Amino acid sequence: MLAAFLLTAVLAAGCGFGKEQEARTNLEFTVVDEERLPEELKKLVNDKKEEVFKLTYADGGYLYLCVGYGKQETGGYSITVNELYATENAVCLDTNLIGPKETEAQGENPSYPYIVIKTPFVDKTVVFD
Repeated sequence: MLAAFLLTAVLAAGCGFGKEQEARTNLEFTVVDEERLPEELKKLVNDKKEEVFKLTYADGGYLYLCVGYGKQETGGYSITVNELYATENAVCLDTNLIGPKETEAQGENPSYPYIVIKTPFVDKTVVFD
């Protein structure tokens, strides 16, 4: 049962930044490394990694949320998940790119930092903050 769909939902208001904050439920998730991605998703990420991207992918009862930060001149970047939660109408994901520390070996090759989050499937609009 493979159901794949792509959403690029970027709403100006974001999640929970309206006048009244909706009730929200934190979602459990796993960060998935490239070797464990479904083949179709791996190809999509590889095709998009040069540019900033946000996409979703559904497969086997799971929802994959992907955020890429495009080409960076060096390595040593990391990505944090600040929040992943569901409201009545949406799933909200907030991530942050952290640059390399000056003391870290950064290498001379470009890098393409991205993160893939796996959570049980939820049939709601996804908002990336």
